[in-house]
This record gives sequence, structure tokens and C-alpha cells, in this order.
Amino acid sequence: MAEHEATAPGTIRVLAAVVRRGPALLLAQRPAEKRHGGLWEFPGGKVEPGESDAVAIARELDEELGVAVRRVGATLGRHRDPGSPYEIFFVEVEITGEPQALEHAAIGFFTPNEARALPLAPSDARFLASVQQIP
Repeated sequence: MAEHEATAPGTIRVLAAVVRRGPALLLAQRPAEKRHGGLWEFPGGKVEPGESDAVAIARELDEELGVAVRRVGATLGRHRDPGSPYEIFFVEVEITGEPQALEHAAIGFFTPNEARALPLAPSDARFLASVQQIP
């Protein structure tokens, strides 16, 4: 994975983990009190200053899901979150451990078609619409 593909000035870099289990993708439902509350997203979070993408995604998935990252792969897409300074990079991630909803209302594995039918956060919906097949 290329470290820190360029982001526009004034944007905050966010990583979203595209985790597969067979044909299914791991999605998490945002807590009601947060931005985009109740909507589904690929888990992840902000890259802290001085942090590499690999360290950031490992930290976020440990905090949110209680899993370890085995491998970080390619960036599959990137989208700005409308009305915010966030630019979200969707990256392939392999994990070890069984994900738990530590910071989300719920989590689950969904086929791409099932995922597209969920109420998705805007950038996650645009990402899923932009890819015909997720490697």
C-alpha cells in the first residue's frame, strides 16, 4: 500500500477497512449520537499526525472491533464525505480474530448486493456504487 496518497489541503485523512469473509464484506452501524448515526459503514477512522496508514488502521480496528490486522493491501477507492473535511480511503485489510461491536451499534458481514441495500453513510454508498466487483 502506498503511504499517504495525496490529500487535498484542509482535509482529514480517514481509512476505511474493506474486510472480506468469502464473498461478504464487514460493515458496522454507526452509533446514533455520531455523525451519520445509524448508517452503515466500512470500519476505520482518522489517521493521527505522524501515523502511517498501516499503524492507523491497526489501531482503529483494535479499538472498534477487537481484531488484529494481518495485512493492509491496495487502496480500492477514495471519496470525500460531503459537508465535512474528511477524505475517506477504502483499503483492503485482512484481519485475525472475530470482530466485535465495541464502538458500533452492530456489525455484520454482507454480500455487496446486501450491503448496497443497507442505509449506508454517503461515502460508503458512493464507494460501493463505484466498484463492480471488490477484489
